[in-house]
Amino acid sequence: MSFPLLTATAALPAIGAVATAAVPAARRTAAKWLALLFSLATLVLAGIALARFEPGGDRFQLTESHAWIKDFGVRYELGVDGIGVALMALTALLIPFVILAGWHDADPLETNSSRWRPTQGFFALILMVEAMVILSFEATDVFLFYILFEAMLIPMYFLIGGFGDRAHTGSDENAAAQRSYAAVKFLLYNLVGGLIMLAAVIGLYVVAGSFSLSEIAEARANGSFSMATGTERWLFLGFFFAFAVKAPLWPLHTWLPNAMGEATAPVAVLITAVVDKVGTFAMLRFCLQLFPEASKWATPVILVLALISIVYGALLAVGQRDIKRLIAYASISHFGFIILGIFAMTSQGQSGATLYMVNHGISTAALMLVAGFLISRRGSRLIADYGGVQKVAPVLAGTFLIGGLATLSLPGLAPFVSEFLVLVGAFAAYPAVGIIATTGIVLAAIYVLVLYQRTMTGPVKAEVQGMADLKARELVVVVPLIALLLFLGVYPKPLTDIVNPAVRHTMSDVQKKDPQPEVEAAK
Repeated sequence: MSFPLLTATAALPAIGAVATAAVPAARRTAAKWLALLFSLATLVLAGIALARFEPGGDRFQLTESHAWIKDFGVRYELGVDGIGVALMALTALLIPFVILAGWHDADPLETNSSRWRPTQGFFALILMVEAMVILSFEATDVFLFYILFEAMLIPMYFLIGGFGDRAHTGSDENAAAQRSYAAVKFLLYNLVGGLIMLAAVIGLYVVAGSFSLSEIAEARANGSFSMATGTERWLFLGFFFAFAVKAPLWPLHTWLPNAMGEATAPVAVLITAVVDKVGTFAMLRFCLQLFPEASKWATPVILVLALISIVYGALLAVGQRDIKRLIAYASISHFGFIILGIFAMTSQGQSGATLYMVNHGISTAALMLVAGFLISRRGSRLIADYGGVQKVAPVLAGTFLIGGLATLSLPGLAPFVSEFLVLVGAFAAYPAVGIIATTGIVLAAIYVLVLYQRTMTGPVKAEVQGMADLKARELVVVVPLIALLLFLGVYPKPLTDIVNPAVRHTMSDVQKKDPQPEVEAAK
């Protein structure tokens, strides 16, 4: 029997979570190092899986399949395509940076140590989220995916509600109430989506007799299984609703600014750069593969919702006074681009959407983590409390600028390639949609450059005087992310080579071909 690489990649952070949680409370530093070591070991395994993946090979590779609940046909079935392996690698890559960035976020405060849960609990929860997210990218059994899709809400709830941002303008009681509100809102929104999905999962089993993607695809290919049009559409809506909440897509997005605003910066990265990617990934893997006709039927409405997300999120980002909420609304706009690329139903759009998931994760992590370092120095999330930072902390300001420029998809940085492909795919199939979507680019330039101008330029405010520049640990977090943004911005081929074959499979699932350009015949 071959080594179960996918299981090991997901199991290692779960084991690390248990081991970290078991560290005595007095050994906080040991818990941090243990969590970091487990995250780095997971990154090594994810790198091996990425290296062993053959882009031109079978659709699902490194597969594992074992009986789980025989009476209901549930199997422990894993496999990765190019999209899944890329997102699994992204998750494993970001977690060590999240842990390093949050190195002191759960340390007790001398004045009121009871406000914070034990340090080891913070890092154990991060590792548990990593384990569940990685396994969700690997799951090819619908029921197994559903269990993971819901279970990851539990550690995220405690990370948001129990370890909130210390930079709060109100009293301690008000800060605790805001954290609690954000955590409950996050949980309720996603639970409602999950409950609707559960009904659809049960419905799928009733009509298909299986939860296995490979078995359903094989039965559909040989003609032994088909779904009535009405049934397929209802099941599609049940799955899509849950994924749209997680994504988040307008108008199901309102939990995200609260959650990211009240969470610590590393946890905010965990939310938008890692956990939310499960929603858009699932649209590609489950909605389009299981319900191809219904996906095409719902496309016009979904494209409208994606456009609203792009423009609405960017407009609200322009008007924000809170740095972290601005980044949250910018992410809503970016997720609109991702969903637009998925449902444009073109190979360029879907390749761009997948690249966008990876590149958005890197760029948002860079910007949010530098913002977190900035906020921890000043003790405020309000843009108006800053000014002239580039004169006292030039390295911090420079890295903040690069993260911001990546967020607005500047050519030469990784997100530009993604956004360009999404827009090309959208223009090819729906020119009017592509035209409207470009307004998001203009608005992104406004909110990023205004944010930089108001915080980093101008006279140095008294509260900013003496602000320390980035330290060694912080540079270890930021520099590799910026290097990746530059590398993938000028040479995205390693990523596109992995992703494109999976996109071709998805296009085949929905029986769509790229529109042919209309060229006037030569006279």
